[in-house]
Amino acid sequence: MLTTVMTKTFRDRWKGEAIGVLTLVLLFLMGMSVYRDIDLAVYTDLPEVFRSLVNIPADADVGALAYGAIYTSYGALTLASLALSMGSASIAGEERDGTMGLLLGNPKSRTHILVSKAVNVVLLTGLGTLVLWAGGILVPQILNVDITGIFVGALVLHMFFIAVFHGFLALAISAWTGKARLATGATVAVMVLSFFAVGWLPLIEGLENGVKAFPWYYFSGSQPHVNGVSWGHLGVLLGGIVVFAVVALAGVNRRDLRDRTTGTGLVDRLRTHPLTKKAIDRLAGSARVSRIWTKTASEHQGLLIIVSYVMFLIMGVLLGPMYTFIDDTIASIGDAFPEGMMELFGGGDLTTPEGWYQIETFGLMAPIAFMLVTVTIGSRAMAGEEANRTMGLLLANPIKRSTVVLEKTFAMVIYALIVGFALFAGVALGSILGGLGMSPGRIAAATTLGMLLGLVFGALSLAISAATGRSRIAIFGTIGVALVFFVADGFLPLSDSLAGLAKWTPVYYYLGSDPLNNGMDWGHGAVLLGLFAILVAAATWLFDHRDLRQSA
Repeated sequence: MLTTVMTKTFRDRWKGEAIGVLTLVLLFLMGMSVYRDIDLAVYTDLPEVFRSLVNIPADADVGALAYGAIYTSYGALTLASLALSMGSASIAGEERDGTMGLLLGNPKSRTHILVSKAVNVVLLTGLGTLVLWAGGILVPQILNVDITGIFVGALVLHMFFIAVFHGFLALAISAWTGKARLATGATVAVMVLSFFAVGWLPLIEGLENGVKAFPWYYFSGSQPHVNGVSWGHLGVLLGGIVVFAVVALAGVNRRDLRDRTTGTGLVDRLRTHPLTKKAIDRLAGSARVSRIWTKTASEHQGLLIIVSYVMFLIMGVLLGPMYTFIDDTIASIGDAFPEGMMELFGGGDLTTPEGWYQIETFGLMAPIAFMLVTVTIGSRAMAGEEANRTMGLLLANPIKRSTVVLEKTFAMVIYALIVGFALFAGVALGSILGGLGMSPGRIAAATTLGMLLGLVFGALSLAISAATGRSRIAIFGTIGVALVFFVADGFLPLSDSLAGLAKWTPVYYYLGSDPLNNGMDWGHGAVLLGLFAILVAAATWLFDHRDLRQSA
């Protein structure tokens, strides 16, 4: 029997951390292997402004290139995401799952519980960092790559601090509000905005020093893998961690905690309004959950609002006018890119508005946005109901198990459509405001393929959830698979002998046809739609043939 809050939390979270960091080490192995077989001049001949953007020094060798392109981007983002997921679930997650009362029923104070959760964020992130450090040392030895002059320890130390920073930010929001999804969404928004601001603000004259207002600058701004530890930058991040810890402590002790999340959903609020009551009653059906999808959709409304807002305004509308301010700089960078280089960043020609949006929005951010909503719904579709002990109530009604799966899938599709509409509207409006002249039809094509890719990974998490009944396994398993596919799609084309393997990744069928310039490739769309249908069918079969649990 678990005797402390700390050991319980560690047991619940270590598997996700292990999956994440081991996947990163494998990607690092693959990336360094590919870099050995290409001419590094394609990187070292790039303009200084771009090399600094992706942490590539002028005299980069295979080692510096691999650390800069993989650990400081995919690695840091993944480690920070794992930490913020722990932070957001620290207090609000216990309230949501109805276990806070059990914890406080023991002779444990609120402060003790918070400190135990915070220690786990630090401990698990630290252990993950140690695995990345070991991988960063062992992989070059296995591949016989010289890493003389590379400060692996300094890099992973900076990764540790930026990850804990975001973990404690999520912890503070979770403790203050009791809303796990709000803590996750807000912290992800801060992380993503910071990541891109540090990359592009230096390109805008007069705003170069604005990067110092963003936490990501204090992680990568000093290029720790080539310059060593920047103690001043780490001090700034440590100061933020301390502030967030104090805010979390004040938050958890100042409000009434809930034994289980009981907030009013969107559907319930619409039912109370006289203008929408009749329509929503017909749409939602009776109180016997004859419309499971409306219940599912209402549970994730906060996440939908945050993701749609970011994709519409920040990654859509604002990027159009921004291109007009820095297009001369972008053009000079774009002329220097060798053929195939841009595959690492989503592909695209930086000298055109389409290439600008493909790299900034569609290459990475759009898939992440779609996956945030689809994977969240898919992973909690069945496993969440079992963990909350509500699956028995659903199946006590005259409905089939397959109906539960299909209605959960329908909610996932509705959310993906809403995010897709926000993305399309944002990019189209950004093109108009910036006078870029992009084709609305081609924007719609790229958005549709991105939505289908997001649904593929959402259906994968749905299938894992149906097979295991464990939402964390579904989330981290899907993220691990997606990360492998995205990196493989970026690296494989760099090697002539491996380029053909990229077609075996679903990511290839997203931007492989260059939809922003060529329009919709219906064959690629059919492949993604087929994968989605196969995975949903698999989820239905797996859920039908598994004994269900009524506990977490």
